[in-house]
Amino acid sequence: MTIPFLSMKNNAKISMIKNITIYKIFFFMCHFFLIFILGFFYYLSQPLKSNSVVFIPQGSVSQIITYLKQNKYEMSSIDKYILFFLGHPQSGWIHIGTKELNRAEFLHKLTVAKAALKTITLIPGETSAVFLDQVAKELNLNQTILLKELEKQASYKEGIFIPQTYKIPKGITEKLFIQILLNYAELFNKKTSEKIFGDYNSKKWHQYIIIASVIQKEAANEKEMPIIASVIYNRLKKGMKLQMDGTLNYGIYSHIKVTPQRIQQDNSSYNTYKFKGLPEEAVCNVSLAAIRAAIFPAKTDFLYFVRDKTTKAHVFSTNINDHNKAINLQKGK
Repeated sequence: MTIPFLSMKNNAKISMIKNITIYKIFFFMCHFFLIFILGFFYYLSQPLKSNSVVFIPQGSVSQIITYLKQNKYEMSSIDKYILFFLGHPQSGWIHIGTKELNRAEFLHKLTVAKAALKTITLIPGETSAVFLDQVAKELNLNQTILLKELEKQASYKEGIFIPQTYKIPKGITEKLFIQILLNYAELFNKKTSEKIFGDYNSKKWHQYIIIASVIQKEAANEKEMPIIASVIYNRLKKGMKLQMDGTLNYGIYSHIKVTPQRIQQDNSSYNTYKFKGLPEEAVCNVSLAAIRAAIFPAKTDFLYFVRDKTTKAHVFSTNINDHNKAINLQKGK
């Protein structure tokens, strides 16, 4: 027989235990949620190192996060869900700015900011020194830092950029500018070499770049590039000096007329009047047409050429007598 008083007492005790358990669960959940919120906001408030401009490829949020991680940005899966909430990142160049941002500010920038683009053109035959001087003026960058970054990042001194028109974001740093152009050139050279040879050997390819740079400086047009190439190879094969003015238009001398005094005083390997063989480095940045001419020269016996003042193209000769006649003929024009 159950005593009512004891039954009521037990029920009250059980009810109190339930209430305490519910309170503990509620307190634990609130505590856990508070810690989660504080941790989340702490995560968002942490500084995130970034370039002043960031390139964002087209693709899903997951693909963009993966791309950023591959480019040494400290991203995590949490950022993917934050971006889903903030909105899809824009594709193209994003202007981040020079101010240090926390993670929340960086992720927000990816969805709303855009970079103003500046068109920069590198013409075939231009030297890197002259090109970077142009870049410094047009993008308001420091030419000295650009040259230092080129020396630090590039495997070779010259012939390392691809002549074409680039759209560069304003606010880019000197380091990132050089990195972007070098990465593009590496991909271009690799793709072109694999298409021609089936593989890519950077040292072998750069030797062709050196020859192509001489062709680029000497040829009047793309049509005669393979013929200029044949003269170079023919002279090298015979052990003759190249004796070409174009090789002395290197670096800062890109647009300076070659004089007898300059030929006499320049003791660099670029002076092919003094030294046999090719210059130790490329003379300039070269076009694909010049590279192809270096790889596939025309088959000729030509050893000499002189510019025709009327046509602006070259007159080619196989021997010194015919060459001298061609020179004398030009004197009369």
